[in-house]
Amino acid sequence: MTTTRGTSEPDSRGRTGLDQVGRELTRNPDVVVRDVEVTSDGWHVLRRTTFDIRGRDGSWSTQQRETYDRGNGAAVLPYDPERGTVLLTRQFRWPAYVNDHPDGMLVEVAAGLLDADDPETAVRREAHEELGVRLGALTHVVDAYMSPGSVTERVHCYAARYGAADRVDVGGGVADEGEEIEVLELPVAEAMAMLGDGRIVDGKTILLLQWAALHGLLDPSAAHRG
Repeated sequence: MTTTRGTSEPDSRGRTGLDQVGRELTRNPDVVVRDVEVTSDGWHVLRRTTFDIRGRDGSWSTQQRETYDRGNGAAVLPYDPERGTVLLTRQFRWPAYVNDHPDGMLVEVAAGLLDADDPETAVRREAHEELGVRLGALTHVVDAYMSPGSVTERVHCYAARYGAADRVDVGGGVADEGEEIEVLELPVAEAMAMLGDGRIVDGKTILLLQWAALHGLLDPSAAHRG
């Protein structure tokens, strides 16, 4: 059902014009946007977009797609090459629980939405809130669309060295936002074993651990070679 909240009328967050997003796109001449409807006025935005698309044979067809817009995010893998450890989180994720995960408790890298911040500022904020770690230099890994069939979110992924002295707080997330996050400092071997046996199933975490392993960053001797 289409809603006028967030379009001509403010939604619960005071936003209007949410039905204008995407209408102006002309970068792909084979796609012509016809209509954008707001179908949910929750904290994030669900839209139904109608567009014409030209196939490889030159013919045009009309399609509709729903997109979930929760903003973009940032994620970081802190690693200590001296001690051969990584910092991860464990928290309850209802979408995973309802979709066949045994208990919904996912092991993940620290991550969060950008909100009004740039990606580097946001990822430092999330690392401090969730892990209690103060990050130094960041290595940009990739900007990835994690579920491009329906979710607009692009996740800016980073890696960063840390040491024992950089753990300046207890972490655990922001209680006022309902976060209850367990901080995990794991040996590299255990983290990689968790990839292999299915204890780590979060996409951004798999991406960053595999990237770090491929680049030799999870080898305790890597610090002395770099």
